[in-house]
Amino acid sequence: MNPEANEAFRSGFVAIAGRPNTGKSTFMNRVLGERLSITSPKPQTTRYAVKGILNTPSQQIIFVDTPGFLKPRYEMQERMLKIFSDALRDVDLLLFFTDIKDFPTQYDLQVLEHFSTLSCHQIAVFNKLDESPDVDRAALMETLPASIEESHFISSLTGENIPPLMEAINRYIPFHEPFYDQEQLSDLPMRFFATEVIREAIFHLYEQEIPYSTAVIIEAYREHPDEVIVEAQIWVEKGSQKVIIIGKKGEGLRKIREYSNQRLQEFLGMPVRVHLWVKVIPNWRKKRINLRELGFV
Repeated sequence: MNPEANEAFRSGFVAIAGRPNTGKSTFMNRVLGERLSITSPKPQTTRYAVKGILNTPSQQIIFVDTPGFLKPRYEMQERMLKIFSDALRDVDLLLFFTDIKDFPTQYDLQVLEHFSTLSCHQIAVFNKLDESPDVDRAALMETLPASIEESHFISSLTGENIPPLMEAINRYIPFHEPFYDQEQLSDLPMRFFATEVIREAIFHLYEQEIPYSTAVIIEAYREHPDEVIVEAQIWVEKGSQKVIIIGKKGEGLRKIREYSNQRLQEFLGMPVRVHLWVKVIPNWRKKRINLRELGFV
């Protein structure tokens, strides 16, 4: 069926927002059946507004996974906040994600205050129900502002109650022809996902400040008939961080490479070879010229 000729076809934009580490990326990855966004126990792992596209015979939902709402402490975080604000413009629906175990935090209240000024439809999503199944739902809902039209209690990890949430989302999506080709999974290039996979490896393999002090630049992305070759630089701010990333006898860099190879091969369905170099760029998070190279400016 041609969706352009189908008056019942729905297509629209849904922003997923809330404080860091509330399962926003896990939710989007589960719904799409693909891992498009970095998932990590560490906050602020999402630096860009990733668009993931859900296509069915009757609808196309474009999910925008935003960076966490945060008060900026340096230039890069100021750019992340702008990305966050821009992602909420002109969406049809906003999903406010929060952690069921400790809602409302002061952070939640600040985010909700910001959302109350927006004109789009809004749904509150209380996530991590698997960790607190007996929570007092009515008490949590009393804290929500009038801008929130309905609430859902889910587990992004197990999938519990996601089908009813998806039914609710569909009700707010307008009748419209698809914005993107129906075979398309995202509007971002594969170079971007290669960057994110390498960043994900760093977040999973290293502790404390190391992941937040790193950035990834794809120097080359070459598609061949039988394999894909990725050449990337890992930026760090200090020589000591470079030593940690590389590891003893290159063990750290080898683990990053193996993780990235496997993830990209799963995503692309063909062999991938990732080549990595580590470069020290002092204070790159505070320098506009470096942020421009990373796509933040």
